[in-house]
Amino acid sequence: MTFRKAIGKLHLWLGLASGLIVLIVSLSGAVFVFQDDIRDLTQPWRKVEVQARPMLLPSVLQATATKAQPGFTASWTTYNGPDRSTAVYLSKGEEVYYAFLNPYTGQLLKVQNLKTDFFTIVQYLHMYLLLPPAIGKWVVDIAVITFVIMLVSGLVLWWPRNKAARKQRFSVKWEASPKRRTYDLHNVLGFYASALALVIALSGLCISYEWLMNGISTAVNGGRSIAPENAEPKADTLLTARPARPVVDVAYAYLRQQSPQAEMLLIGPVGKAAEPVWCTAYGQALHYYHRDEYRFHPRTGQVLLNQPHASKSPGKKLSDMNYDLHTGLILGFGGKVIAFMVSLISASLPVTGFLVWRGRHKHRKPHQRPALATA
Repeated sequence: MTFRKAIGKLHLWLGLASGLIVLIVSLSGAVFVFQDDIRDLTQPWRKVEVQARPMLLPSVLQATATKAQPGFTASWTTYNGPDRSTAVYLSKGEEVYYAFLNPYTGQLLKVQNLKTDFFTIVQYLHMYLLLPPAIGKWVVDIAVITFVIMLVSGLVLWWPRNKAARKQRFSVKWEASPKRRTYDLHNVLGFYASALALVIALSGLCISYEWLMNGISTAVNGGRSIAPENAEPKADTLLTARPARPVVDVAYAYLRQQSPQAEMLLIGPVGKAAEPVWCTAYGQALHYYHRDEYRFHPRTGQVLLNQPHASKSPGKKLSDMNYDLHTGLILGFGGKVIAFMVSLISASLPVTGFLVWRGRHKHRKPHQRPALATA
């Protein structure tokens, strides 16, 4: 068996084994790319009128949120921008909600059950196939790793053997037979989308596997590990002195002072004495790359970490960029359109590949046995 035939066999059987999962993950990813845009169009409580006064402190907004959902605990609070409502994450056992409030007035705008939210379901479909996370994660990750191997093997099979074949590798012959069109769609679209599909697939794996992201970031740093930059500070639980106001309010004031240009602030969790209060200031609302990171002692409010974006190494900045790369956010709305199209093409590849394989076997005539001689 030649090398090319061996690659073809590998490509075929890996495709048949993982095709359905790749289809589901790609389609759900294509839908999720525009989640914020669709939410803004269908969920009016996400937007508020900008007012010429300071936003309310997180402790005030958390108190309003927990009053609306008795028995629930407020943990994370997200200030989503000057023209957007603030979201308080509420939980009680397996129940999880988002309370959306006007950050200027404290008015409760909406309490949303995340378990019945459409895009939360799409996200869990994308990440876990709606299976228990411990199982679904492995199933999806194995399928994505298989998809990466198939992209590489597909490029090997696509590579033209001669000049005549080269002319046929870059365009679809629409006037040809349906069988040939399907073959061209699989090869041509797969080629054009392969580089970006690899970026999306690998960035998704980096979300699942921190060691992979750290390895790539270390390589970008020329061998210098980003582990020290990722190290989480420890909170000294023996310290008992408390500030005159809630720690989340101390953290909020510090973020506003240190990162005055940040549009989006994430503060939490609260109520865990052994864990620092974890805070991030994002340069642009609903974008996650450019961010300043802070940690505070959960009892005293002491600053445990001050890590502005400008001080980070190139590898750490790449790590911060990973989610925006995965979703296309790094290039704004145009990048999301590209990610959407690449995801649709990725979803089409298992379908066209199966149709090509089925077409080759459907019309294959069975061997006819020679007639037995008769006396």
